[in-house]
Amino acid sequence: MDNFLIIRLSSLGDIIHTLPAFAALRRNFPGAKIAWAVEPKGKDILDFVPGLNEIIVVGSDGWRKKLKNKDQTALDFQGLIKSGLIAFRSRARKRIGFDRKNLKEPLASLFYTDRIGEFPETDHVIRKNLALLTLLGIREGQIDFPLVVPEELRSSIREIIIRSGYRSDKKLALFNVGAAWETKRWNPEKWIEVLKDLKNEPIFPMLLWGTKPEKELALTVSEQTGIPLVPFLKAKEILALIKEAALLVSGDTFALHAACAFNVPVVGIFGPTNPARNGPFRGRDKVAYHELSCSLCYQRTCRSMECLEKITPEEVAFLVRQSLRANA
Repeated sequence: MDNFLIIRLSSLGDIIHTLPAFAALRRNFPGAKIAWAVEPKGKDILDFVPGLNEIIVVGSDGWRKKLKNKDQTALDFQGLIKSGLIAFRSRARKRIGFDRKNLKEPLASLFYTDRIGEFPETDHVIRKNLALLTLLGIREGQIDFPLVVPEELRSSIREIIIRSGYRSDKKLALFNVGAAWETKRWNPEKWIEVLKDLKNEPIFPMLLWGTKPEKELALTVSEQTGIPLVPFLKAKEILALIKEAALLVSGDTFALHAACAFNVPVVGIFGPTNPARNGPFRGRDKVAYHELSCSLCYQRTCRSMECLEKITPEEVAFLVRQSLRANA
């Protein structure tokens, strides 16, 4: 029997982007044993993935022992020294990784036995992950996200939405105002203007957040607009909430990638990262993005934040209306 070890430790959005590669691997090797090495936060996503034989949580009791199997193929989708070392410690005879030029930490390539050729970083990261499978003879462009949210959890999330004032004649629209990087966070005043502009649209808006700084930002927007905040939710609950939504407006974050996985229409707000590489990939989705001479810097801090400042509330509100009409 074929054995495979997927290594994608973090972040949550990157784990989402690796799921189509897992789906393709499972389709082509239906009887294989497939394990996935992941950091603790990522396990919440993988718990919703059918067809995965084992989740190896890095740092948990006995995780190193669970890794080891010389009769397996390890695939490192992370591209860090840490993930490459995990592939090496798995003792897998075949350890597949990206070309040095596609690695965040090129020294990780020392741990691989096989590498694909250089991949254009202007193409979508999902395609890049699928390309890693070509060394296994898998060449396909099908993009599937094997994520199944239990009905019990979806029901509990619906109750939360209803308690927040949701009416069935409205579309649930989530506005994810936060982001891990400062350079991905749109100005709260702009969020306020967008939401005021959309007040007569047939939507029930809610503000999504995850961390304490994001909650403070959401509270600022809520106080000026009267729009309710989603209560604190764990990753699994966020997935269930997004599954219920008719629209998500968000920066380049886990929430946006999850919405794309569930085929929920999105309006993306992009600054330092490349929407063609990291953003929505379906033609009906919308992106607010202005290319500058310094674009695609992928910097987490910036003095001017000009790329985000160029995006206007009117522009985002227009894209939201377009999406609502197209998906009526």
